Amino acid sequence: MEITDVKIRKIMTEGRLRGVVSVTVDGMLAVHDIKIVQGDDRLFVAMPSRKDENGVFRDIVHPISASARKLFEERILEAYQEQLAVMEAEEAEASSEEKIDE
Repeated sequence: MEITDVKIRKIMTEGRLRGVVSVTVDGMLAVHDIKIVQGDDRLFVAMPSRKDENGVFRDIVHPISASARKLFEERILEAYQEQLAVMEAEEAEASSEEKIDE
């Protein structure tokens, strides 16, 4: 199995939910609405879920093995950190351009 694409759909700066991503596996299967969540100690990945008739959230799709879960989490968090770095660089550039214009 190869994760062929990770798209950061949304980034949030407030609250525990930090982002929403989509992942493509082997160029053939897309999984949407994977969440990046700030836990007590670290960021983690929560797979797409829905609430059942008893009010319990159940994963719609999830990795079967610990190694598959680790692969998903590493690739998703890596893409998230890269996107944050790009956003910070863009903000710094915009800020420096504003100072030049003044």
